[in-house]
Amino acid sequence: MVTEQQVFNILKELKDPLLHKTLEETNGITEVKIKEEKEHVSVKIALAKTGTPEQMQLQSKVVQLLKEAGAATVGIRFTDLPEEELEKHRTAGDMPDETAGGLLSPDSKTTFIAIASGKGGVGKSTVSVNMAVALARLGKKVGLVDADIYGFSVPDMMGITERPVVRGKKILPVDRFGVKVISMAFFVEDNAPVIWRGPMLGKMLNNFFTEVDWGDLDYLLLDLPPGTGDVALDVHTMLPSTKEIIVTTPHPTAAFVAARAGAMALRTNHEILGVIENMSYFESKLTGEKEYVFGQGGGEKLAEELRTELLGKLPLQQPDWNEEDFAPSIYDEAHKLGQIYREIAEKVIHELEK
Repeated sequence: MVTEQQVFNILKELKDPLLHKTLEETNGITEVKIKEEKEHVSVKIALAKTGTPEQMQLQSKVVQLLKEAGAATVGIRFTDLPEEELEKHRTAGDMPDETAGGLLSPDSKTTFIAIASGKGGVGKSTVSVNMAVALARLGKKVGLVDADIYGFSVPDMMGITERPVVRGKKILPVDRFGVKVISMAFFVEDNAPVIWRGPMLGKMLNNFFTEVDWGDLDYLLLDLPPGTGDVALDVHTMLPSTKEIIVTTPHPTAAFVAARAGAMALRTNHEILGVIENMSYFESKLTGEKEYVFGQGGGEKLAEELRTELLGKLPLQQPDWNEEDFAPSIYDEAHKLGQIYREIAEKVIHELEK
């Protein structure tokens, strides 16, 4: 098993991506811990700028080098270099303009659509991925940000197995079913938990908008975390003109809680496009009888409370899985739910482009 000094010697020649100085020169290796019984190495690295595509490349390199040296698992935390250290090495032109160009620039033509819910377990991510695919099937240029940074699931739901690549200073999102996708899942190792605090999450989310090469998009969908926490607040702050779709189930309590997410959107001057009621009923293949498993009326009640439209009702039904092109949550265009998603997407396009 490697020692702390060996870890330092392995990493010291790696360079800070922005300053082009070694981590030894910048005092960037701030912590090394070894758990010999688990063959685990934990390091903390300070950089001039965190949350960038170059950080992702450096992270992969660190993991590779330490595993080659004998570590079974590697944990990495990144932090910002102290200002006094930064000033020693900073040269003119090092720090990029955060607001230049991109999706957040004033001249961006992309429409942001946030998919929100008051609570977890209502199928918000399922709605997000299928709405994105439905819009793409209608000929729109679509991106999807898995902004549920603690509970990321979009790549798995869409059957994505590859990871983004970095070209120059930009991350290229993964393309699946005609949708460009970026997710926190691409940047953690082996489904590890994300234990960042709010400010770091906000910084990562901002980089999803500014550091990713999205190209020309008609719509960028955001699968938000449930509720009204830090990430949802960051989205409302970063994207002042976002449109929102609120997802609920027919259950009165789910609709009651979802009203909070809708109220948050209204208070931040976001436009609510409508409500989608998921898990509306279960229809027996044998008898055709509908069972209202979670009750009735939640979607209508929520739409009425938020003074918006009920865009559609989605029954409980599993997608038809294709073993050769596995995507466990995507409904085929000919599937009953695929057709409902298409109808909802057509309503959204009509509302946004009228």
